[in-house]
Amino acid sequence: MKLLEQLKDEMKNAMRAKEKIKLGAIRMAISAIKQAEIDNNIAPDDAAVIAVLTKMVKQRKESIAMYTEGGRDELAANEAAEVAALEAFLPAPLTNAEIQEMISATITEVGASSMADMGKVMAVLKPAMQGKADLGAVSGKVRAALNA
Repeated sequence: MKLLEQLKDEMKNAMRAKEKIKLGAIRMAISAIKQAEIDNNIAPDDAAVIAVLTKMVKQRKESIAMYTEGGRDELAANEAAEVAALEAFLPAPLTNAEIQEMISATITEVGASSMADMGKVMAVLKPAMQGKADLGAVSGKVRAALNA
């Protein structure tokens, strides 16, 4: 089953169960996916849905940090519940060992030897790791591997 269909089915289940926070998060996700579909003029495939969900999770995690810092624990708890609802649709995150292994294999595959080749390495890693790892952290690890 496609990811968008799973989202719609889970939205119906959340409505029936009267789970307001989960329902709101899923509705926002579907809305963001439709907006991306209109903006990019393409039908949303699973990769596009994962990209939207990953972006939404990242935004909410940043909001949690800001709310916690500002002493707004009830808002941080709502954001955390939304993150949990959205992360259920993302693929399982990669471990550090798996990330390092993929980076090493990609560097060898592309024949990268310096920082000038970082774009080539990231171009291969990004689609493979989308939604499974923080690409900012992966970029830092690739940079460290190429400088070593």
